[in-house]
Amino acid sequence: MSGQFGKRGLVLEGGAHRAIYTAGVLDVFLERGIMFDGVIGVSAGAIHGCSFVSEQRGRNIGYTLKYAKDKRYMSLYSWLTTGNLVGEEFCYHDLPEKLFPFDHKTFEQSPTKFYVTCSNMETGKAEYIYCDELRTKMPYLRASASIPFLSHHSEIDGKKLLDGGVTDSIPLEAFQQMGYKHCVVVQTHAAGYAEKNYPLVNWLAKLCYKRYPEFIEAFKKLKESYNKELEYIEKAQQKGEAFVIRPSRHIKISHTEKNLKILRVVYQMGRADAVKALPKLREFMQS
Repeated sequence: MSGQFGKRGLVLEGGAHRAIYTAGVLDVFLERGIMFDGVIGVSAGAIHGCSFVSEQRGRNIGYTLKYAKDKRYMSLYSWLTTGNLVGEEFCYHDLPEKLFPFDHKTFEQSPTKFYVTCSNMETGKAEYIYCDELRTKMPYLRASASIPFLSHHSEIDGKKLLDGGVTDSIPLEAFQQMGYKHCVVVQTHAAGYAEKNYPLVNWLAKLCYKRYPEFIEAFKKLKESYNKELEYIEKAQQKGEAFVIRPSRHIKISHTEKNLKILRVVYQMGRADAVKALPKLREFMQS
């Protein structure tokens, strides 16, 4: 898979159920045999990315449609009863172990290296965790996808970790610095999107994370950091170092979307956009 420009990488933005778009893109990649030397995912991007490395086409859209309305999956009930909007026991044990089994063997034998992006609450910096297996490293996946204010943080190896999107929403630059110079980036917002200031979020961060001043600073800088990442991606495209697939039109979908029709539409948009991009994508991959 590696070429003259170095290792080829796949960078996956998060966005909770907005990232069902990414699931559609990745299923097309699997169908067409498009693979990478490394994959790095953030939050829901990491959730979908691990099924891509395990080559389980249709797995993510399958369980999303089946359980989107299940109170054990992602719900106010789960938050009120466990402190986690996304049910930990159901999503990280019942689903991968019994209901929609995760193919650990294929994942572990894959030549594609898999990385999860988490936010370190004490340093206010991103952590990029290499996961050669998920039998014991599933907590990193859960930490990356744990929504601030609506989830408990995870303490792993002495580090307090939460949603990777707070500190590095689209880690193209970080992945390039890790040697993946030639990257495909899957975003979950259409062209023209720019992050805004959310005063309520900053207020909640001060209230909920007052023991972690560096993490509060990360929230304050979120707009600036995200928009700088968009600028970096555009420059990387111009230099021929990045190929971007993003929604062809604005997506109106809730982070906790329950409407199955909307979920299907967004998934199918991901598929359609990926198919349309295939000719230029293959040129990019072969350059």
